[in-house]
Formats: sequence, structure tokens, C-alpha cells
Amino acid sequence: MQQEAMPRKKKKLRRYYDYSLLFTIIFLTVFGLVMIYSSSSYNAQIHGLKASYYMTRQMYIALGGFAVMLIISKMNYHIFAKFTIPAIVVSYACMLLVNFTPLGIEVNGKKRWLGTRSLRFQPAELVKITVILIMAVIITKMGKKINEWRTWGMITVLIAPLALLVLMNNLSSGIIIFGIAIVMMFIACKRRWPFVLFVALVAAVFLFAPPVAIALEKAGVLHGYQLDRILVWKNPEAYPKDGGYQVLQGLYAIGSGGLLGKGLGQSIQKLSFLPEPQNDMIFAIICEELGLFGAVSVILIFLFMIYRFMRIAGSAPDIFGAFLVIGVMAHIAIQVILNIAVVTNVIPNTGITLPFISYGGTSVLFLMIEMGMVLSVSNSILLER
Repeated sequence: MQQEAMPRKKKKLRRYYDYSLLFTIIFLTVFGLVMIYSSSSYNAQIHGLKASYYMTRQMYIALGGFAVMLIISKMNYHIFAKFTIPAIVVSYACMLLVNFTPLGIEVNGKKRWLGTRSLRFQPAELVKITVILIMAVIITKMGKKINEWRTWGMITVLIAPLALLVLMNNLSSGIIIFGIAIVMMFIACKRRWPFVLFVALVAAVFLFAPPVAIALEKAGVLHGYQLDRILVWKNPEAYPKDGGYQVLQGLYAIGSGGLLGKGLGQSIQKLSFLPEPQNDMIFAIICEELGLFGAVSVILIFLFMIYRFMRIAGSAPDIFGAFLVIGVMAHIAIQVILNIAVVTNVIPNTGITLPFISYGGTSVLFLMIEMGMVLSVSNSILLER
């Protein structure tokens, strides 16, 4: 008699959780706290504050954001789609309040905050998440119709006014918002020629930036300070005491770092030469203190983070999850590229932070929320034991 076949054991499934990404987030945040302390301690003391003032504030917000991230990472990411319409309403309301009411707080000539002087947040950071949600939901619902011009028009009507409200006082965030939408559309659509045309147009604007900027300033599209930044970008040496001062000091910091840097905490440019070095120009301090080695290491860590996003997006259970991750990936990649490009004077100074590393409570809080969304998608991936 033939022996009866042994019953096959059912393969057990387990939920995946991207600990590589989690440890990368922790490392970048801790490294950011170290660099914030190093770059801001002198500046804090000359203003009568504790040397650790900026680092401590960032640390508390980062810890709170980290807790929120862990909670979000254990949620079903499909629930985020239900918050799309409320997010749109709140984003529009916040941007209107910032731009057109006394509730908008102006700091250093830029009206970007809501709240009080001591407790405020930038609504532009909320808008970035809102755009990611809008794009992910539309791409998922429209399917193949995403290639139709009618769909493109609907997306433009939803996003363009919001992005323009951000652009009014925050050029860098406006560029990132448009960039997120363009990257997500590029990946979702089969039609390629509009994106090629867009890249060609951007390249032309860069080649003829000064005359284009002057024309836009006369038309009221650009503010005077934005025009000044473009003129400074083309020739910073001509404005050594005005607009070119920060750019030149940042370049001095990068050049003086050499291969291995002067050593952690040994920056000269942070001693009142480079204005607010813990903010947009912190990459220059990294170059000065840790040298080319430190700068390349930071870039490689961000590249590893992008790689983890790609892996999660490629293994996501559905299109919505994949495009949530792609949106966050686009945000991080664009912001890192723009920040480093500004510090090295490849593009005009737009006042943009380096994710997880620059000082900025609103930025790190909303970045943690985005990371929670990505980890939530990773936690929905099922693997065989």
C-alpha cells in the first residue's frame, strides 16, 4: 500500500517592520542634536541663554515626535486616507491665517508661523503631508485615468492654490510642495514628455535667472528680498556685507574643513561669523568640523534612507501604501538636495533646513509623522517565516 502523503504545514506569516529605517531615523536625529549643540552653543550664550538651549528644545520635540511616530507606525496606514479632506481644509485655513491675518507671526522678515513667539509652528510643514495624502489618494482612485488631462487639471486645482499660498512667504517650501507632486505624478504616469519639457524649462530659468527674476519682481510675483538672493547667488563677492555675507561665510566654512575637518566643536565660523548656524547652514558647520569625510558620510546615510524607502514602496501591499512612501521619499530627497545646493551656492539661498539635523521644532515633528506613515506601510508587509 502506498503511504499517505504527509499533510503540508501551513507557512506562517509575520509582519515586517523596517528596523533599518528606524535606526537610521534615530541616528540622524541624535547626530542632529549633537550638531545643533556644537553649532549653536556660542550663539546661545552671547544672547544670555544656556549653551544647550537650542539642543534641549529640539530634543524635547524630537522625543515627542518619536513617540508619535511609533504610535502611527502601528496603525493601519489606510486610515490616513480618511484624513485627506480635513487636512486640506486645515491646511488652507492655516495658510490663509498666516498670510492675511494678524495671527501670522513674522520672524526675520518672513511671515511663516502661527501661534505665539515662544510656541509657534509652520503650517507649510502640514501642507507637505497634505499634498502627499492628496496625491496618493488620487493616484489610487484614478488608476489608469491618472494619464488623462482631466485628472491633471483636477490635481492642479487642488494643489496649485495651496502651493501658491505657501510660495507667498516661503519659496523653498513652495518648491518642495510642487516637487513632491511632480515626482509622484512622474512615477504614476506613462506620459513623459510634459516632465521633460518641465525640466528643460527649469534649466532655461537657471541659465537666465537674473533677467527672469527682475521681470518676475516687476510683475509682483517675487519679493524684493527674493530678487536680491538671486543676484547674490550669481555674484556673492559683489555683496560681501549684505546678501552675500552668509553665503561667503558658509563657503569659507566648507573650504576650511579639508578632508577630516577641524574636529567636533572646533568651528570658527559659528563664532558669530555665520548667522544662525544651527538652522539652514548647519551643513557648512558639518563640513568645517568633520570635513569632507563627515559631509560624504551624511549624504550616504540619506542615500541609505532613500534606498529603504524604495524597498518599502516596492513591497507595499497596495498602490496607496506605495505612493505614501514615494511621497515621503520625494520630500526628503528634494529637501536634502536643495539644502546642500544652497549651502554650496549651487542655487540661490531659499532658507531650507536639512531634514532631522537642522534646528526647527515644526520640521522635526512633521518629519516624524511622515516616518511613522512609512513605517506603518512597512509593518503591513507580510513575510513567510
